[in-house]
Amino acid sequence: MNDNRLGTAVSPYLRLHADNPVDWREWGPEAFAEARERDVPVLVSVGYATCHWCHVMARESFSDPEIAELLRRDFVAVKVDREERPDVDASLMASASAFTQQLGWPLTAFATPEGRVFFAGTYYPPTPVGQVGSFRQVLAAVLDAWTERRHEVDANAGAIASAIRQGAEADAAAQGGEVTARVEPRLPAVDAVQGVTAQLATAEDTTYGGFGGAPKFPGAPLLEFLADVAADDTADADADAERVAAGLLDRSLHAIRSTELTDADGGVFRYATKRDWSVPHYERMLYDNAGLLAVADRDQARGIADFLRETLRRPDGAFVAAQDSESTIEGRRVEGEWYRLPLDQRGRYAPPPLDDQVLTGWNGLAIRGLAVAGARHDDAEMIALARAAADAVLTAHVRDDHVVVRSSTAHGTSSAPPTIEDVGLLAEGLLELALVTGAVGYAVTARSLVDDGLAGRFEADAVLAAAGTATGEQPQTAMRSGTVALASTAAVLAALTGDQDLRTAAASLVADRARTGTERPLGHADALGLALALQRPSREVVVVAAVDDPLRRTARHARRPGTVVATVTPEQARAWADAGFSLFAGRDGTAPAAYVCHDHVCALPAHTDAELADQLR
Repeated sequence: MNDNRLGTAVSPYLRLHADNPVDWREWGPEAFAEARERDVPVLVSVGYATCHWCHVMARESFSDPEIAELLRRDFVAVKVDREERPDVDASLMASASAFTQQLGWPLTAFATPEGRVFFAGTYYPPTPVGQVGSFRQVLAAVLDAWTERRHEVDANAGAIASAIRQGAEADAAAQGGEVTARVEPRLPAVDAVQGVTAQLATAEDTTYGGFGGAPKFPGAPLLEFLADVAADDTADADADAERVAAGLLDRSLHAIRSTELTDADGGVFRYATKRDWSVPHYERMLYDNAGLLAVADRDQARGIADFLRETLRRPDGAFVAAQDSESTIEGRRVEGEWYRLPLDQRGRYAPPPLDDQVLTGWNGLAIRGLAVAGARHDDAEMIALARAAADAVLTAHVRDDHVVVRSSTAHGTSSAPPTIEDVGLLAEGLLELALVTGAVGYAVTARSLVDDGLAGRFEADAVLAAAGTATGEQPQTAMRSGTVALASTAAVLAALTGDQDLRTAAASLVADRARTGTERPLGHADALGLALALQRPSREVVVVAAVDDPLRRTARHARRPGTVVATVTPEQARAWADAGFSLFAGRDGTAPAAYVCHDHVCALPAHTDAELADQLR
């Protein structure tokens, strides 16, 4: 009898497995209670809807009736969508690192009924390949250990849980929980942050661009850090670091846009399997494309924005999570073939399916990227796309200025709790949009979200909490950290309000990450960029003028670490001041004016481009 319970799931990944003969359960206390009652281990399989190797393992193993019967008899099988449940994924990944350094998806973990992992790996083939056993062999070995050497299983699981718990407690002491410290934490010195560019220069692939060998990832957070160093024109900036960062950034972006990693329609694939950026892994993620918008040149940004609008955008304006690597061509399910067709021939076939989840945090990343790129490149449509996405997410996922939904699809709203990724990335996107458009309502919501994030108002998963294996947000190279985004938003709010406690809180959130980043920058590049900004002279640029006034364009090119730029009309300036953003107080005159301030102490207003340019030097 098949009791597969995934047919009504909100997650598109879970629904893809609804017809498997495996009796899948969703993650939750009920599945682990069943394992306790039956005294069997729990198989947890983690993936996402556009994951190619997840599809492969589903076809090879989870569609096999014999494997399904084995799982039904001797295990409780649980499916997890890593996009819907990043908290579960992070915890299981932390446990899996005890068994393999080749982490990725699908993630295959085996846990006790108490939720503690005692063995884990990734993709397992149907037959042995080299030193990798088949999935059947792995199941047999796990079952043998469970029945014959239970004391070893319990000891291993307990040791892993203890190590994770200690690490999570250390993270919480340094970064997490409610942030109340008023003492400025120890950020890495500016010269240490700038010196990271020398490390990256030695890691550059001087033949093909990018860093390291295969596989090659776009790595938007690292590129944005390079952009921050390249734009740091303060008096004591390291000119060599600035030059090196600019070169690394330009060469990496050129490699991304001029190779197979960028599709003909402008969208960027998740990674290339070859060192020369060829043979992409063809799935296209919202977070990669959104992150690149913040650093891309005009043509590249325009191509990415077109892809977001034409492929990932829903009718309500929100963006879905991804597009699959696989499609059906001539009746065959194949990876990449649709993308290899010329654009004018793709219409003959159905495009690869979408992962139709609307994720709060990922949309926040897109809102920020579109707002930044729209302002930099004077592209009104990008800003309009950002605004439509913000309005859609605020309508569906936010109540009374608090995030209440992490994920939703046409099938409903997920019960997965919002995470710091959702709160931090949405807050940062909304505040960036507010600064670009002058619409203070977005900033008011962003301020509320920052309050939630700094107070640590997040719901802990019951299974992970009971097992003692809950972890904080893990370092990642592919997308901006929610913790760093929260800290960045707090720092900008400090500049807008004069509340220095917010600036201290921002430093508290990123200090440890940034210090680690000076030694291991790949997973902490976003924290390094913020650490640099927090140690630069605070500079606020406020332009009060009509939307088509040239002063706005001049101000938008003033971006550098430590600088906040806001463009508003006189009516909007009054609204910002009334909402408690003291930087705008008294700046609602009728004549176009630009104010360049340092810690809220402002020079005489500039009324022409030339005057503003002089003050910005």
